[in-house]
Amino acid sequence: MSSPHAQLHNPNQNHLLAAMLDADFARLAPHLEQVSMLLGEVIYDSGDKLQHVHFPTTAIVSIHYLLENGGSSEIAGVGNEGVVGVSLFMGGNSTPSRAVVQTGGIGYRLKAHLLMEEFDRAGPVMRLLLRYTQALITQMSQTAVCNRHHTVEQQLCRWLLLTMDRLPNRELTMTQELIANMLGVRREGVTEAAGRLQQRGFISYRRGHISVLDRAGLEGHVCECYGVVKKEFTRLLSDVRQRQGS
Repeated sequence: MSSPHAQLHNPNQNHLLAAMLDADFARLAPHLEQVSMLLGEVIYDSGDKLQHVHFPTTAIVSIHYLLENGGSSEIAGVGNEGVVGVSLFMGGNSTPSRAVVQTGGIGYRLKAHLLMEEFDRAGPVMRLLLRYTQALITQMSQTAVCNRHHTVEQQLCRWLLLTMDRLPNRELTMTQELIANMLGVRREGVTEAAGRLQQRGFISYRRGHISVLDRAGLEGHVCECYGVVKKEFTRLLSDVRQRQGS
């Protein structure tokens, strides 16, 4: 579904698309379909054969792993830095995870076969996508370590900072129940952790609305996992040229 405010958005707001060389982007641009990505929308489900990949611009997508008992936890998030659907070009074409829109917004959809044609050229687009995938794997690995070894408070700080990095402002709409599902912990644990962060003046939380008041405070309180993920994305993607334009 196209947004009625198309003039306010363009594909270059996605960092991967903006990093493509002009000639590579020109081949894909006519086929990029602007779509509204609605909160809670399932982009793909476990076992699905991917028909499209999505390049979020203002939306954020949460990648979950689902358990047989219905439980789940987030293993990675994808926002304007990346693409949803890496299993397509990594050779699997399907995945046991589920991709759900965590923050509603805009993204660009591309048919799977068109991205594969570009990937199979074995040129700059392939190298860019593989670099991004390595950074995504780092995020997944660090999430697993963080969930095992760090407190719920530290996990919440990490999640908040990574989410803020993908948003244009310091506010997000998210219930404690949804955050608990993301982190794979009890809601009570999130309530207690959010309360402590609010007491320190780092955040303000009311009725599913979170405002970050002191980002430096969160950064000083977070575990090492946030910095590891941030550093790896910077290392792998900072040397590619970001194309400006509408």
